[in-house]
Amino acid sequence: MRLREGAWRARVIPRRRGGKPEVMEILVGEPIATCLSPSVYDMICKLGFEVRESCDISSIVTQNGEVCWKKITDCMVYTESAQGLDHRESVRLLGPVCQAVHLHLSSLPEGQFEMRYAPALQWTGVPELFPEILGALRSPESPSICLSLMKLSSCLERALGDVYLLIGKDCPFLLRDLLASEELAQVFGQPVMDVLKVFVGSPRGLNLRNVLWHGFAAPQEVPPKYCSMMVLLTAGLGQLLTGFLQQTNFTLAHRPFVTLTSLEDLIVFPDVTSEVLSVLEEVMKKSTFILKIMLPYWEVALTKLKSHRFADCAILLLMQLETGLRRVFAEVNECPKRLLTAEEKAAVGSLINLAGTYVSRCHPASQLKKQVLSCEGSVGAWPLLPLPEEAEREPVRSEGDSETDVCSSLITEIVAELCCHVPETHRAAHLPGPLPPEEWPRLLHVLCSIPVRTLFCPRAVLEVLAVLRRVSAHCRRVCGQVAVCVELRRRQWEDRSLRSRQRRNYLRLVRSMKLLSPMLYLILLLIALELINIHMVLGKNASEYQQYLRFLKCILQYTENLAACTRQDRNKWDDAVRLTHTALLKIWTFIEKKQMLMHLAEKSTIKVV
Repeated sequence: MRLREGAWRARVIPRRRGGKPEVMEILVGEPIATCLSPSVYDMICKLGFEVRESCDISSIVTQNGEVCWKKITDCMVYTESAQGLDHRESVRLLGPVCQAVHLHLSSLPEGQFEMRYAPALQWTGVPELFPEILGALRSPESPSICLSLMKLSSCLERALGDVYLLIGKDCPFLLRDLLASEELAQVFGQPVMDVLKVFVGSPRGLNLRNVLWHGFAAPQEVPPKYCSMMVLLTAGLGQLLTGFLQQTNFTLAHRPFVTLTSLEDLIVFPDVTSEVLSVLEEVMKKSTFILKIMLPYWEVALTKLKSHRFADCAILLLMQLETGLRRVFAEVNECPKRLLTAEEKAAVGSLINLAGTYVSRCHPASQLKKQVLSCEGSVGAWPLLPLPEEAEREPVRSEGDSETDVCSSLITEIVAELCCHVPETHRAAHLPGPLPPEEWPRLLHVLCSIPVRTLFCPRAVLEVLAVLRRVSAHCRRVCGQVAVCVELRRRQWEDRSLRSRQRRNYLRLVRSMKLLSPMLYLILLLIALELINIHMVLGKNASEYQQYLRFLKCILQYTENLAACTRQDRNKWDDAVRLTHTALLKIWTFIEKKQMLMHLAEKSTIKVV
């Protein structure tokens, strides 16, 4: 097999799952020249340069910045059946168009770029990104071009999802499905969507998004003209969208971004000294984990770190982490399995310690732990809520007293059963008998301190995590609603502004809190135990998995109903007791079947022993 810049012997591993391009396995005895398969390398690096004729920029974009879509869509070539794109021929014909666009944008003064294209880029929600990309187009650094393309493709994907929701309901999870949707074709037209498929939506085309985000393309392998073309296409989409919105009177709304409000989440980069950074630069050049052709990415990432451009640094490191892990997976030589190879400087030890103590902060599993602890803090604050003295003394009749007693008994039994499944290494020594309620918060904190593997989470794991996070979110909502209601009714009681019925309802609330508090602790304890055993869900067959999901969704339904009952405008406290009784019976029944993940973990341990 022939490769550019000489011949090497190698094996090729197809990598087409999930729309990813092919990857070349480690080359035997020689440096790796490319991580792209020959067909992908030819598509990206050669095909768009075969047509030598020049293209007049005035046929592509007007003086006012209006994109002439016909010139671009005319480059689309279809198969004889007219049912599919000929991606290779389309890329070949688009080559001169992309080159003309690149020469145009890279030579355009920033003021003229802003005047012509800024209005058409507002629809992305991140117009501030484009002057930065324009600067990268004029830079000789190829990693800057690749970083710009990664950020642009990501922002474009999200913005297209927002446009989809103008018409559709559930936005497709995959970009290729989004680009193939009838909803976007209705807004932009099918020929325009075909152009996007050639650039970012199909492994048979340039597939720029995937080859970059998955770490296949080296910096020098991505022609800058494709970045320029993506900028112009984004502006052209904005112009088409403006016309659609004017015709339909629709308003484009952007989905909110995830906001990290915790200081702990924001300070994710360690405070490393200049000495450590200089050692890291040496390590990068010697490490067997880093491909030499990818080294420019690491160098730019380090520069971004030094200048506190942490988002850019994270983007580059994430895709290079995937590259390095893929290389390790595909390694065929008997090389020492060491991550860092540097001569025993003390600063290297601190780098290794940083890597060894890494804990994911934004992974769903980590977010679930934070939700559990946040909810525990809210429930734990309930006893601190002040109550009028006369309210505590005033009797109240309730039809649910006997049911409340049954619920309390069930909670005690279930919590005792759950405590039996706490890992032995994390059980605290205490007196024989059930764990007293005052120890439940400590146990939750202990369970949430147990590491959960997050490097690879199959779809089943993520699906269970998603349900558990929704359960936790509703529990947190109940906590907040109860606290607000107690405070409001307390003031009204003291002001003597409550009518007789409202006074009785307030007393039911006070009584219900004594049941809801341990119930919420029970659910949080169950979530925490299932979380530390989350990967055991892969041991269930399809039928068992569906039964388990149905059980979790029953708990989710309970928390949703509980949130509805405890709203300030509802005050259905007796209903909350009845719902709790029903939920406890379902939980106890399922636990008796020993189908929880904590049970599977114990069975697995017994087999190993």
